[in-house]
Amino acid sequence: MNNVDVYDVTLRDGTQGEGISFSVEDKIRVAHKIDELGIKYIEGGWPGSNDRDEDFFKKIKYEKLINSKLAAFGSTRRANNNCDNDPNVQSLLKAETNVITIVGKTWDFHVNKALKISNEQNLELIFDTIEYLKKRTDEVFFDAEHFFDGYKTNEKYSISTIISAINGGADGIILCDTNGGSTPWEIDKAVKMVKEFSKNKILGIHSHNDSDLGVANALQAVLAGANQIQGTINGYGERCGNANLCSIIANLNLKMNIECIKKENLEKLSEVSNFINELANLPINNKLPFVGKSAFAHKGGIHVSAVMRDTSTYEHIEPELVGNKRRILVSDLSGRSNISYKLDELGITNINENNLSIILQELKKLENNGYEFENVDASFELFVKKFSGNYIPKIELLETEINTRQIIPSSDSFAKVKVKINNQIIENESSGTGPVNALDNALRKTLIKEYPSLKDVELKDYRVRVVSGSKGTESLVRVIIESSDKKTSWSTIGVSSDIVEASWKALIDSFEYKLMSQAS
Repeated sequence: MNNVDVYDVTLRDGTQGEGISFSVEDKIRVAHKIDELGIKYIEGGWPGSNDRDEDFFKKIKYEKLINSKLAAFGSTRRANNNCDNDPNVQSLLKAETNVITIVGKTWDFHVNKALKISNEQNLELIFDTIEYLKKRTDEVFFDAEHFFDGYKTNEKYSISTIISAINGGADGIILCDTNGGSTPWEIDKAVKMVKEFSKNKILGIHSHNDSDLGVANALQAVLAGANQIQGTINGYGERCGNANLCSIIANLNLKMNIECIKKENLEKLSEVSNFINELANLPINNKLPFVGKSAFAHKGGIHVSAVMRDTSTYEHIEPELVGNKRRILVSDLSGRSNISYKLDELGITNINENNLSIILQELKKLENNGYEFENVDASFELFVKKFSGNYIPKIELLETEINTRQIIPSSDSFAKVKVKINNQIIENESSGTGPVNALDNALRKTLIKEYPSLKDVELKDYRVRVVSGSKGTESLVRVIIESSDKKTSWSTIGVSSDIVEASWKALIDSFEYKLMSQAS
């Protein structure tokens, strides 16, 4: 099997995705993270299109990349300019990268409709721009935009654009499925054809995911002879996104025996995925293959029982290979195996078989009453340890009083709490922007006096869901709170027909979990 280089376009194509906007500093941090992964090429952006990308290329010159080559992206010269006078071409040279990637039209429909020039003029743009840049930089790649659509409608012309790029001196030809509508068998046919007359050139694939075939098309292109794959981390990109490099890299290394990044770097894949997702400030996609939180999560009792005997029964690889980890979920679908696995994970060893059955029954009863322990390990650990006598709660609620005034929309709420801590009854009150915030503030004032370490606990996320909607405003609500102490984070749950009471239960669990963790 041929060697394959990875070319990352997260900082250019990826940023065209809805909801994604990186600052210059963010882009530099992303570049370093991708470099750590060992990816060969990083496309930094289009310096001729916006000030942010120009600023990025100015600043990245002073950063040291260990493994990756930086590429600048741009288009062929305009029809009414020569390269010396074309601002886009000159901005590419000003970026001072050793690699430049030029996009050009290969579908005659776009040549006529978008550029509004003749087919022959377009061939001249491609040849002139690549020849000009190749004399002034080390490597020049040609992104053959809409190649597969062009190939399907006018094979002869699409091929002529590739030949113009080769004659201009392009080091590599990148075939782009720009609209993301091609299938693996169409990719296979076209790549094999281009391979025949570009044998001494790098041949790449740039696929989009509009038909949910981005990764499949990229891998098929490799089987057909491509030796460069372009894509983005987590599949970010316009419309439905680009081919997901996390999946491509894992499949190449682990399924196709092609070491596109070093084997030891493969373990960084999940970390890089999470880092860039956090920087993009996007909701976490737990369902991502290989790197997602749910990729190796097991819930059904039969599945868990089998995984405990041999992980390959329900896992296609060991999660540690890509820096991920196995998760066993507990729910009303759980069996004894789920509970046993979680108890071992928590280091709880004094649960006999009879108590194990009681815990399972109680768990299913709670889930039937609206609780959900799949993603709230902190509340589950508290539940099990309190039940088994491994932890005695330190906070006992005696009374709460809430006063919410709505004279104007911004009016504060007031809350008073009475709790029992270490056989001492303590009362406190506080205000907040709503009843839950007021309760939280009053509770914190009370607890921090007794447990100073709780001052580091902060609320990171607060989610409410109605779990039984047939009773209108009397329906049960489920509140899940994510908390953090700047070192780690945890999630807790509360359920009640009263949203304030549900919030209170989740809050108490959050503080109890912190106290339990520091005591263990």
